[in-house]
Amino acid sequence: MAAIMGASLSMAAAAQETLKIGEINSYKTQPAFLGPYKNGMDLAVEEINKAGGINGKQVELVIRDDNSNTGDAVRAVEDLLARDKVDVLTGTFLSHIGLAVTDYAKHKKVFFLASEPLTDKIVWENGNPYTFRLRASTYMQVAMLVPEAVKMNKKRWALVYPNYEYGQSAVATFKKLLKEAQPDVEFVAEQATPLGKVDAANVIQALADAKPDAMFNVLFAADLAKLVRAGTQRNFFKDLSVVSLLTGEPEYLDPLGNETPEGWVVTGYPWYAIDTPEHKKFLDAYQAKFNDYPRLGTIVGYSAIKSLAAGIEKAGSTETDAMIKAFKGLEVETPFGQIMYRPIDHQSTMGAYVGKLAKKDGKGIMVDIRYVDGADVQPSDEEVKKMRPAD
Repeated sequence: MAAIMGASLSMAAAAQETLKIGEINSYKTQPAFLGPYKNGMDLAVEEINKAGGINGKQVELVIRDDNSNTGDAVRAVEDLLARDKVDVLTGTFLSHIGLAVTDYAKHKKVFFLASEPLTDKIVWENGNPYTFRLRASTYMQVAMLVPEAVKMNKKRWALVYPNYEYGQSAVATFKKLLKEAQPDVEFVAEQATPLGKVDAANVIQALADAKPDAMFNVLFAADLAKLVRAGTQRNFFKDLSVVSLLTGEPEYLDPLGNETPEGWVVTGYPWYAIDTPEHKKFLDAYQAKFNDYPRLGTIVGYSAIKSLAAGIEKAGSTETDAMIKAFKGLEVETPFGQIMYRPIDHQSTMGAYVGKLAKKDGKGIMVDIRYVDGADVQPSDEEVKKMRPAD
């Protein structure tokens, strides 16, 4: 009996010494981004545990797949909280999944760090006290690209995007910001395609029929590759100015290889060209552990865990109210430099790299790169207050 009691006490002590981070994501449907993302999380957990953990507790990741389905996502979150007894929640990739978990966090009053989904609604229209977001939003990344679009001085723009929350919001923001900067601009063609099911030949034909002189693209992953191939085969991109969201991310650029469309202006992650101490330290550690180069997903996964660690240490616990208070104004060191979670809307100031596509040794790369701080591409506090419900 004493032995049993002793074993139970040891198990309880072990449980108390472990801090569980519940993470949910679309691993099955978006492996190009989320495989490297998980590697980034694993590296961060390893570094934190080697340094003594968080407030003396070792960190454990508990991961669930959401199958890119909002119902499955909510059920997985409930499972993480009820069965796995996780201390905090993070994750999601697709914007509609992120919004579903954001809504769950609001109604169940649990802390949630949305690591990757880009929709602005997470921190604005659907914002709530319990949800914070790490990655630069759709609005922020589009705002980084619009000045480059204005420099092109093109009047007739075509638009192509995946027909769900992320694509819809990206195009709406692009139209608004470009029209404000260049009032005479015209949007002559618009192709909204099913996610993962683009009919690239017909899309290119429809765009070409409108005779645009510039294009804004929001497709990514396999949809992007199909669009590029179809457009190249039909000579559609010749003399066409293109601004393309996310296309410089290695997850989506590397598969293009020798088909990389040169000259496109993009947001992305030129890991091979970033010469800062914080990025070099991260890059060396990642390559030593995985014998591979990082992707943008790696940065997001790594920075999400580092953010949670900083927040929990500041809060002194994982209690929801303490976490909310700690994350408001929280500063975190990341491979992109220091970021801060804005108290006004819970959006971090993580930025992104802007540059042009080129080819080197048969591979796509970004050149003429510059880092745009997320703090520099936010709407005014007054605008945010109008869009976001009061906490």
